[in-house]
Formats: sequence, structure tokens, C-alpha cells
Amino acid sequence: MTEKERKLQILQTLEETYPEAGPELHFTNPYETLVATILSAQCTDRQVNLVTPAVFARYPDAAAMAEARVEDLYPMVKSCGFKSKAGNIIAACRIIRDEHGGEVPRTMEELTGLPGVGRKTANVVLSNAFGIPAFAVDTHVFRVSNRLGLCRADTVEETERQMTRLIPREKWGRAHHWLIWHGRRICKAQRPLCEECPLQEWCRERRKKKPAE
Repeated sequence: MTEKERKLQILQTLEETYPEAGPELHFTNPYETLVATILSAQCTDRQVNLVTPAVFARYPDAAAMAEARVEDLYPMVKSCGFKSKAGNIIAACRIIRDEHGGEVPRTMEELTGLPGVGRKTANVVLSNAFGIPAFAVDTHVFRVSNRLGLCRADTVEETERQMTRLIPREKWGRAHHWLIWHGRRICKAQRPLCEECPLQEWCRERRKKKPAE
């Protein structure tokens, strides 16, 4: 089996193993996608999902959020981390209101021009809110892609470059979710469940460890 064949086998197995893989954040429109994704940085999706219903009920769109005050929003999202998240969400929504007609923009350049929005968040919004082919690299995707040997990268940017060359464009969004689901369920950061992994035959890390076992 060639190196490319090995990688394609891994991707095929991931697709077959997680056919229902999709976002685990709860949102219904681009505005909610943006807010939830900003809150999810260094926070679990589960915790974000606990706070966003009240946030979206009080601030149902970007125009409403643009009128919010940090001292009102922060207590609602405090369990998701830094106070700066609340400030960034409000500032981003003010730009959306003032410069984008109240609609979340749908280009990488415009999205990353918003406070609190990096390339990963922008890719999540593009893919999940607008169906635009994009491959977001979060901590799970970075870890799993490199552990499996799908790429060899030291940064999330290089991981994105290598993975988007490997994966067909039309599968970028779905592949992002396959890798996240695998990282949360099997290829965990501290204690990966290698014996339960359907990819152990082709996994770079598993093959490196095997001779010593």
C-alpha cells in the first residue's frame, strides 16, 4: 500500500464509521453559528449549548446583539471563558450591522476582519452556515490528522493546507466533522482508545508504537 493509498483508506474508513457526523454546537442561522463558534474557543460544545438558548432569546440577531453591553452579556456567557469573548461578539455584531447590512458576511476576508474571528472560526461559519467548502482545523482536527499521519504539520495553517490538498473539495466540511468525532470518541488527547480504533492498521502513531509492544 502506498502512502497515498493509506491516507485514502483512513478517510474512507472515517466516512464509513461516522456517516452522521455533523456539528455538535446548536445553531439555526449564520448569526447563531458565529456567536456559538466564538464562544466555543477553549470551551466544550456542551457548555456552549447550555448558555446559547438564553443568549439567542435575549439577542435574536446581530442588530440586537450590537446594542448589548458587555456587562449584560458577560454574565450570561461567563461559563464559556474569557470576558473578551463577550466584547468580541458585541463588536463583531456592530460591524455586521454597520458594514454588512445586518447579515453575517460569507467570505474569509470579511469574516476574519471581525473581532474574535480567526481562520478556524471563519471556516466553521463558511461551511456550516453557508455550505461553502471549507476545512476548519481545531484542536481535535490538528491532533487526529497528525497522529494518523494524514499530514505532517506543526501549525494549524499547515495542517489546513495539507489536508485540503488531500481531501476532495466537496468533502472538506464533512471530513472536518469525521475527524472531530473520531477525536472525541476514540483518538482522545490524553488516553486514546487505540484498541477500539477502526484505523489502527493504518495509523502512523500506532505503527510507530507496535514494535515496542
